[in-house]
Amino acid sequence: MSQIAIAPARTLGTIDRCVFGGFVEHLGRCIYGGLYEEGSPQADERGFRKDVLGLLRELRLGVLRWPGGNFVSNYHWTDGIGPKPERPRRPDLAWGGEEPNTFGTDEFLAYCAELGTEPYICLNMGTGTLAEALAWVEYCNSAGNTAWASRRRANGRDEPYGVRYWALGNEMYGQWQVGMMTAEEYVREASRWARAIRMLDPAARLVACGETGLTEWDRIVVDGLAGLVDYHSVHIYTGSDDYWTNVLQPHQAERAIRTTAALIDRTAYLQGIDRKPAIAYDEWNVWYRTVPEGTAIADLAERYTFDDALAVATYLNIFIRNCARVRMANLAQMVNAIAPIITTGETATVQPIYYPFLLHARAALDEAVDVQVDGPVISPELPQGASRWPHRVADLGPFPLVDAAASVSNDRGRIAVTLVNRNPDAAEEGRLVLRDFAFAGPAAVTTLTDGGTVTSGTVTRGTVTSTVTTSTGSARGQALAVSLPPRSFTVVEAPVAARRLA
Repeated sequence: MSQIAIAPARTLGTIDRCVFGGFVEHLGRCIYGGLYEEGSPQADERGFRKDVLGLLRELRLGVLRWPGGNFVSNYHWTDGIGPKPERPRRPDLAWGGEEPNTFGTDEFLAYCAELGTEPYICLNMGTGTLAEALAWVEYCNSAGNTAWASRRRANGRDEPYGVRYWALGNEMYGQWQVGMMTAEEYVREASRWARAIRMLDPAARLVACGETGLTEWDRIVVDGLAGLVDYHSVHIYTGSDDYWTNVLQPHQAERAIRTTAALIDRTAYLQGIDRKPAIAYDEWNVWYRTVPEGTAIADLAERYTFDDALAVATYLNIFIRNCARVRMANLAQMVNAIAPIITTGETATVQPIYYPFLLHARAALDEAVDVQVDGPVISPELPQGASRWPHRVADLGPFPLVDAAASVSNDRGRIAVTLVNRNPDAAEEGRLVLRDFAFAGPAAVTTLTDGGTVTSGTVTRGTVTSTVTTSTGSARGQALAVSLPPRSFTVVEAPVAARRLA
């Protein structure tokens, strides 16, 4: 048995809805043939695929990152505005092929409006210039009678879009990046950009280009930019055919968060910075099967298993537990390329990793609270070379079989608990115990397991390896018993009330 002790009065931090963020890049069939397909019977008059829009809406994305990713370092945004027949076709240096530019800034921002999500634009610091970046911010956000604001109006948008989130480049440390820089070069250039963008738009929220949160690049960038930006970004992917490596590697994110937070705290102390930047985990996912090779056009059409869904559920638990520092996280990516949603010419369906994101995003409340798991632990053998990613996580163990996170409403009247049972062979009996609170009514228990055709409510998802079941849990005072099937993700939602002590 695992006892999950939850303290609703002990807050870890507020949960920013941007933690449930997404990312779409001009990569493979993510944009073209994914969320956008002009002339398709599945698309509306703007070219937006209605089936994909419907599936993405259900995820309640807090923010959506675009246009890259590696793609952005050779992307010139002015190619993607104005009449579509006049937009130039360009070579895509990042992923191969050609970019038609029929999906550009206005299309992306209209798409975000359809989803009801905040846009997050990544600036080209590879082949781009500061003047180009300032023009982009002006085009999106200026209410004046300036040249680029007037161009926006001429293109059909009178009011400013009000884009808040802007990234200062993408992975500029990498040899695969067009315009790769050293950390010192990046700090020098990004400092100029940050100061200028704030002069133009003081409300802009700027994201510095971090690496894994663990490197010398991260230290130099935090030292140089902490006083100028709102976020330090971290990118991490995990995944392996080895079961335990696959489901435990996400804990590398927890190590990276602690290390990045320590770098930020150190710099803030030494430099006297009162407002410390948060962490933006703006690329994360399970990705290990499909890898670009040679000069062929990249597709990255990863096909996910249920074990990958357990890893995704664990990532989200980690972001909830660390929400005081992680204020944004972006699943990379959303459609076709390493994505929860896949399309054909006739339909869109979902992969197993869609469901933990859906259930987490629906259940998460206002504030994360302290959770302690007392139960079986594991220290499995994690074979060397089992993953294309060089993360070493065995030293973070022993790991509890059940990984848990919890959140409460602002009034402390409701609680949501997310539980990943990583035991591949046996169910685990869970006992939820509230500290200084009691359950005030029946609990709704939703469980995701490996299965077949999925029906959730009235919406049939298609044939995938996941099954969602719901039940009502009977709570007694401070305790609730819940059975966690092997290899499962469970969400418990219930009303609660503070105990009255005699």
